[in-house]
Amino acid sequence: MFTRDEALDRVERAGSAPDLFGPVDPARRTEAQRLYRALAAVLHPDRVGPHDTRAHAASAELTRLHHEWQHGTSVDLSTDRATYRLTDRHAIGSVATVYRTDGPHVVKVVRNPALNPLLHAEWDALRRLARFTDRHQWLRPYYPHLVDTSGDVARGTRAFTVLSPLVDGFVTLADVRRAYPDGLDGRDYAWMHRRLLRAIAGAHRIGLVHGAIVADNVLVHPEQHGIVLAGWTFAVGAGERLLATSKTIDYPPEVHDGRPVTTATDVHMAHTLMLDLLADGETTQRRFARGCTQDDPTRRPDAADLLTEYDDLLEELHGERTFRPFALPGTRT
Repeated sequence: MFTRDEALDRVERAGSAPDLFGPVDPARRTEAQRLYRALAAVLHPDRVGPHDTRAHAASAELTRLHHEWQHGTSVDLSTDRATYRLTDRHAIGSVATVYRTDGPHVVKVVRNPALNPLLHAEWDALRRLARFTDRHQWLRPYYPHLVDTSGDVARGTRAFTVLSPLVDGFVTLADVRRAYPDGLDGRDYAWMHRRLLRAIAGAHRIGLVHGAIVADNVLVHPEQHGIVLAGWTFAVGAGERLLATSKTIDYPPEVHDGRPVTTATDVHMAHTLMLDLLADGETTQRRFARGCTQDDPTRRPDAADLLTEYDDLLEELHGERTFRPFALPGTRT
């Protein structure tokens, strides 16, 4: 028997019928029917009451997904420009699920229609970054490329974003952290952090605060030494309050206090991440990171200034920069 919250989590995190009920297979029909009935019983309006609109929406979504699973229909999402057929689930974020398609794109689908405004915020941020990088092409590889969007959708319908894939060869910093449980050699994290600082500094030049610089939102291409700052659903303008927060994110004090965020908020989060990724023995770089995570936002350095300061620190530690190959364990060639 599920609790209400467990049932909501199962349904809201499912971006497609197979996500919830497993692969479409007649042999699994009884199992799928059993799960459907268990979830439906918990979310039924007679059980949750007339005012639990979140449960009502989940109940309707559950029925739709079960019907979709029974009939083995594929999931197609359409815009004014194109239709995108979803295939495998690629990643699960705090707000949306990312799917591969049968074409050259990925589609990011919000799990709860109530959070559509967060996808709208991401569209705005990525469009602003695209205009900015039209003039500063060297920064273009550091951000996702927005291909298409659902646009405004009917009430209760989930918004979605179509993006260039960033799939082949990419992992997240969360994957890197799991692969190196004792922490990274500072020489390896150095190139990742330098590129992350560039991405952050670029966004700050146009007044954008990312607001969710965590390991799952930083994509890494180990072989090419590439970094992409993804996950712009929490992005706002400097001086604004975040539209939402996540229980899984370690925010700086100004967010916990409900104050407006600034570019200093991103600096704190990036260096909290740095402390989490570096090995304990990297004392000099860890001291540098702690200096960027002071409670008072006005005492944190600007990301643009940190680019030079960090390069100076690395030169003192390791001398002239040289290319250092990097791979996750088990993938070295």
